[in-house]
Amino acid sequence: MHVHAPANDQTKRILRISLVLTFAYILLTLFVGLRAHSLALISEAGHNTSDFLALLLSFVAVYFHNRPATDKKTFGYRRAGVLAAFVNAIALIGIAAWLAIEAVARFLHPQIVEPRLMMATAAIGVVMNGILAWMLSRVSNDVNIRGAFIHMLGDTLSTAAVIAGGLAIALTGIQWVDPLLSLMIAVLIFWSSLSIMRETLNILLEGTPDNLSLTDIRDAMQLVPGVCGVHDLHVWCLSSHLNALACHVTILDIPPSESRRILADINHRLGESFNIHHTTIQFEMRDDAGCAVEDGCLPTDESFVASHSHSH
Repeated sequence: MHVHAPANDQTKRILRISLVLTFAYILLTLFVGLRAHSLALISEAGHNTSDFLALLLSFVAVYFHNRPATDKKTFGYRRAGVLAAFVNAIALIGIAAWLAIEAVARFLHPQIVEPRLMMATAAIGVVMNGILAWMLSRVSNDVNIRGAFIHMLGDTLSTAAVIAGGLAIALTGIQWVDPLLSLMIAVLIFWSSLSIMRETLNILLEGTPDNLSLTDIRDAMQLVPGVCGVHDLHVWCLSSHLNALACHVTILDIPPSESRRILADINHRLGESFNIHHTTIQFEMRDDAGCAVEDGCLPTDESFVASHSHSH
């Protein structure tokens, strides 16, 4: 997670407020949904329960983010937020499946709902979720908080749809509008969770970030004066906003002072062009025949291993 200290305090305060308001709205929608026989409102209660879980996991992740690195966890707890977002995405998919099944059952066995209660409760939800989505948007600078923001934004839209559905039922008396809304909410939950799941799973599996290309990175490094070749290149995410790189770079047999200049140039280019600020780079010298290691020749006894690490 990539949150500066002042923003971290603001994030925790916003998450605490969001947790209290979301829990209160869950109780309200569940109570009114059962009273009004509205599956759409009960679906909203389920949707908001998943949001409450997302906010709770986000709060825990922000807390763990500040814990220092140890000998056992040398990168600290930077992936706590990523793991929280992944768990939440799985929970959302399960909730979406349950809501879809319940909606189909309501199509087969319609129930009379009370549209006025639906609209009044949903109106409260639109205001509350809209405010929380706006608050979270101010600190949604990592995948964990962004996941909670997306859920709140989705809730704002889905509760607005419940108001429209309640109005349609009040005017026409068509009861299948209620399960239709529930099914739409289920699709919304499922769809919003997929992007978070893909991104977090890629981070947890140490895949190359989607916005980076190994070919572009290799080409940029090979443009640095003094670099003969780049191989064994790996790029992965330590967290949603901290990328890491490890590779071997072939250079000529030059003095260490010159190789340090090459290392500085490489790191500058990686930071400026690709937002990569944590690198481990091993220099390998060409042999007297001018053959590089990646060309199949044995390396010379002299090698220079350099690493540059700094995270914002």
